[in-house]
Amino acid sequence: MKNNIKQLLVTSATSFELVPFMDFLEKEAEKKSFFEYNFNGFSIFPVVTGVGPTFTAFAISRFNGIKDIDMAINIGIAGAYNRGFEIGDAFQVDKDCFGDIGVEEADGSFTDVFDLELMNHSSFPFANKWMINDSKKKIESALPAASCLTVNNVAGTDVTINSRILKYNADLESMEGAAFAYACKMMQVDYLQLRAVSNYVEVRNKANWDIDLAIQKVNAELIKCLKSINLRIA
Repeated sequence: MKNNIKQLLVTSATSFELVPFMDFLEKEAEKKSFFEYNFNGFSIFPVVTGVGPTFTAFAISRFNGIKDIDMAINIGIAGAYNRGFEIGDAFQVDKDCFGDIGVEEADGSFTDVFDLELMNHSSFPFANKWMINDSKKKIESALPAASCLTVNNVAGTDVTINSRILKYNADLESMEGAAFAYACKMMQVDYLQLRAVSNYVEVRNKANWDIDLAIQKVNAELIKCLKSINLRIA
């Protein structure tokens, strides 16, 4: 099928999470400028946003020509709440939620801005607190779907972990996904988020992490999609 995507924005929080993809572009794509590559008839703009929700949302909204982008893709690593997932497993994030905007109560529990009634939990772009990826432009992929919680402060204690599991029951945890989704929805840009598991969400122990494997896996999935020309306007 003919590929109708003309301009593709690919974002990641850090440059090292994009290294395999950038190596692929340098070898396989035509470099048109410092910021633009041509591959399979469409233009690719790689952007490193910075770590965390604020930097991510700002970088996307301020990207020159964001209104001309046909699809934005965010890739990166994630922690897994879901113990059925394996380290290195990659997923499409089908819904994302902000997980630490609110107040900590005296008993250690967390009340978010929706429960505080400071925001409407189902006003656009939210649906019962979540942002659902219902973009008309899709990417065909065999990757399973997963839900993701986005936080400024990655969980590292049993109290925080259990509190977030009880409240949101998400599969994954990242520091950028919901901000990426929010910016894309508000800017009316179709989007996709790809994440690979680098660690389980547990009491912080980097000896159990495999960041390199997760980066290789998520970049491989992105490259696979581009090579098979699965990006197109529905």
